[in-house]
Amino acid sequence: MFSSQKTSRKFVHKQQLTAICHSVHCRRLASDMELECALHYLRDRDFLKAVDALKLFERRDQQFMAMASTNLSFIYFLEGDMEPAQRYADLACGFDRYNAKALVNKGNCLAMKSDYAAAKQFYLEAIGAEADCAEAIYNLGLVNFQLEAWCEALQAFEKLHQVVPNSAEVIFQLAVIHEVRGHLNVALRWYTILATHVPCDSSVLRRMGQLCSGSADELQALHFHLESYRHYPASLDVISWLGVWYVKSEMYERAVRFFEQASQMQPTEVKWQLMVTSCFRRMGDISRALKLYRQVYSKHPENAECLRYLIAICKDLGYSCEQYQSKLANIERVGDEVDSSGIKGCPPKVTLTEGAAGVSSASLHKVSQASNAEVPSTRNEEFNDADISGLLPL
Repeated sequence: MFSSQKTSRKFVHKQQLTAICHSVHCRRLASDMELECALHYLRDRDFLKAVDALKLFERRDQQFMAMASTNLSFIYFLEGDMEPAQRYADLACGFDRYNAKALVNKGNCLAMKSDYAAAKQFYLEAIGAEADCAEAIYNLGLVNFQLEAWCEALQAFEKLHQVVPNSAEVIFQLAVIHEVRGHLNVALRWYTILATHVPCDSSVLRRMGQLCSGSADELQALHFHLESYRHYPASLDVISWLGVWYVKSEMYERAVRFFEQASQMQPTEVKWQLMVTSCFRRMGDISRALKLYRQVYSKHPENAECLRYLIAICKDLGYSCEQYQSKLANIERVGDEVDSSGIKGCPPKVTLTEGAAGVSSASLHKVSQASNAEVPSTRNEEFNDADISGLLPL
């Protein structure tokens, strides 16, 4: 408390000295004092006063404006106003070409325009002026990542990791680069280090689980996904992964819990309700499954999958299913008419981006399977897993 009062008194004295300097026409000294006052506001996170103090220099001549141009460029950059941000960055670089912070600001403006190659040169110049400029090294790694210069990006972040070894942001970038390059074991080691710095970050734990799942270490993958769920139980990616894992492990009671939660989070999404219902059918609770399928049908009467299983269950239990058969026939007839009209007409020209052809062929394969599928039997122990395909996050 006493130190705070002492600092406040010193700042008041600075303001008084600034006023005196103006009164005796010591413009240079007054500008220095005003700039110091603006930096004081920045250190105290009083950004509105800092901006007001720095913008006073906009009405000064070129020499005094250059004194505050680095901070003004940074402030305009944070506000998203790129034109004055770049203008003040140019002014600061012109005033002092060895000002590393000004060079970083200029590089940032270019990076926001996606001119990564030009931004890279300014970051390199900033590092040449100040070898341990953390902002320049970090941003250099980012633009190298955008340019897919993986080795240079890795080199930048490894250098920065030596300067700031406890930075979670740097460790995360190192893990991501190794993951992109396919070094999954190395990436997992970096994510593990990251988890010691941010142990409650659910996204890091989920990513570790995905890497373990990719390397066929299912139990470890389950552990990390459960930890991620414990810290953030509202992630649909984690919830769906856990639900599907328990289904594949035939632990249907536990799977129901996750699919019911997903259904509550997305009440209009039919797939979660169908997953809950399918779990009860797999457990042999046919009456409960029938009740839930009827509830799904009342909300989504056009869902063909729900109708197929309603017909199958009703046949097994000896119930009438003419209503459902008629509805399913109408849906399939409409689907056939849409398909045939698309074939008769002149097909539209389609331009596929890279990777789209594989996605399109996979989608067509699923449609083909669905159109030729027979009504499933509830007596069959080998339940069709089509309703859980695609639920596992990539």
